Amino acid sequence: MGAVAAVVVVGVVFPGLEDPGAGMWPLLFVPLPLLGLAALIPGIRVAETMQARLLLYPGPQAPHEYPAPEIAGSPSSSWGDRWRVFMWLTLRLWLGFGVTVVTLNGIVLTLGLLMPSLWPPFGPAPMLLPARWGWWYPLLAPVSGAALVAVVWGAGALMADLAPRLLGPSPAERLAELEERTERLLERTRLARELHDTIGHALTIAVVQAGAARAAGTPEFTDRALAAIEDTGREALSELDRVLRLLREDADPTAHRPTLAQAGRLVESARGAGADVTTRIGGDLDAVPGPVSREGYRMLQECLTNVLRHAGSVPVTVRIEVLDGRLEMEVHNKQPAGSGGSRGGGSGLRGLRERAVLLGGAATYGPYDGMWRVHVTLPLR
Repeated sequence: MGAVAAVVVVGVVFPGLEDPGAGMWPLLFVPLPLLGLAALIPGIRVAETMQARLLLYPGPQAPHEYPAPEIAGSPSSSWGDRWRVFMWLTLRLWLGFGVTVVTLNGIVLTLGLLMPSLWPPFGPAPMLLPARWGWWYPLLAPVSGAALVAVVWGAGALMADLAPRLLGPSPAERLAELEERTERLLERTRLARELHDTIGHALTIAVVQAGAARAAGTPEFTDRALAAIEDTGREALSELDRVLRLLREDADPTAHRPTLAQAGRLVESARGAGADVTTRIGGDLDAVPGPVSREGYRMLQECLTNVLRHAGSVPVTVRIEVLDGRLEMEVHNKQPAGSGGSRGGGSGLRGLRERAVLLGGAATYGPYDGMWRVHVTLPLR
């Protein structure tokens, strides 16, 4: 293709093909300005990438695994991209022309070495060796064929090696792709946390309520437990529907997410499950910024869920205070006997600490004065 382009451009544009004394330079250099103009077109990069993928690398039908190189499939977006596309087009022109010349001359040379011995009327071929050494010609024919194959293979290998460098993504594109991938991973992590908090809390409440109702064995308590399970399940379904709506592109990630202003329903849920919860709330929770309030609600939900899951029906103290420029939240409860005094290995508490760090705050948890305490500090700005 490079040879065809060179011959067509030189034959049509300049200086023509009538002058044999012009040499090879017009074929190699006259097309370069046109290649420069082509490289300015952003879509040329896409076209060259498609050709490189189809012609230089094995496809799915290959009998062995071959790692596909990283070649950009997007149009040129910067002058650096256009410059690399121009270098790639120049490489195709020069290598294509050179391989074509070597191929045509190599075939003629190989046939010239073979024909005198295969067909004597053909006569001795004018070669580099004297005519009296013509008996060497058949022995040199395999060398000529092997050299031809080596040149063609080497040129293809060179283009396959340079394609990722000249057509591959630029540093800016790599950075943008990395940022996009990071955003996707963060979104998946956030959705996983939402599901963990919502479904985990609801199932914990339902399990504790069902166990308490069976242990109590009274119709009145069973009715209250079933009512609490029903309310918790309905709330969990609503939360699950909201989380699934986040997968839609037009959904608002913060729509209908509960805030600390609705912390009372978490407390009532825990009380309905048998925990003796005492609350101390100071300051205006409605004035807490949205991100801090929503994440604080999830942190409180995680704390109460862990209490019910690991400690059972024990006294729990919840303190939430809006102070000067910060929000402090503390949940502590009595450790049950035989608990070992540590619950720091769960993913929920690690997620709680990560939430706090992302908001510029801090979260600590562990044994404290014979109690298990979770302490969270979040800046309001």
